[in-house]
Amino acid sequence: MHIVVCLKQVIDPEITPKYFKIDPETNRPEISDTDLVLDSFAENALELAIQLRDKTPGATVTALCLGDEESEDVLRRALAFTANAAVRVWDEDWGNLDGQAVGHILAQTIASIGGAQIVLTGYQASDIEEGLVGPVMAEELGIPCMTLVSDLDVEEKSVKATIEVEGGYAVVSVPSPAVFTIISSETNVPRLPKVKDIRLARSKPIVLLESEDLTLDHERCQAGVKLERAYVMNREVACEILPGNDGNDLAGKLADRLLELKIF
Repeated sequence: MHIVVCLKQVIDPEITPKYFKIDPETNRPEISDTDLVLDSFAENALELAIQLRDKTPGATVTALCLGDEESEDVLRRALAFTANAAVRVWDEDWGNLDGQAVGHILAQTIASIGGAQIVLTGYQASDIEEGLVGPVMAEELGIPCMTLVSDLDVEEKSVKATIEVEGGYAVVSVPSPAVFTIISSETNVPRLPKVKDIRLARSKPIVLLESEDLTLDHERCQAGVKLERAYVMNREVACEILPGNDGNDLAGKLADRLLELKIF
């Protein structure tokens, strides 16, 4: 069984707000090397992929990332998780892609490396939050797609998926091959890689594929949605200090002030 897990490098969502800025020319966040991390849902998908591999005799995991050379950091992390192989796909013309274009490119990449019985991706990326890539890949590959998946069990010719539904969870059986978009749950909390595996990951090969290596529709590799403007709203925060040392007196002053400001 071949399992492909799609990863994405994103700006750290825990970045201090005052350091988060939008480039007015590109309408994208200004980033530095220290700001980039593996997307959290993608990391849940990676953990689940490794769990499935370890429970399924003969299974292998390939980590796949669409990105420039900097994105190899997330593939090294996947190799430290003991993924069997890592593939990066990139072209200099792909600097401004939307979810539809990314799904097309990743699907054709998966087809070019021999396909997969299970394709995992994060439910949505923390930077864009469209949730399109998984369903688009499934449509491209002509296979089923299940979203909001927290856990998977491999059966003989199908995969049993635990999915989040309103008020709880449901368990469904899906014929493989299939695409699954993964959410965070108690069963797929990312592991801490061993020091030995981190060191080994530094020297393992990462396969690079470019546009000429794939069968692509180049029109579909262009963003269909143009981002006209992105900006951080200016929020004015006022802090008013009430004078005094007596607690009861201050409580009364605070209540009066809240009533005056019509804050109930």
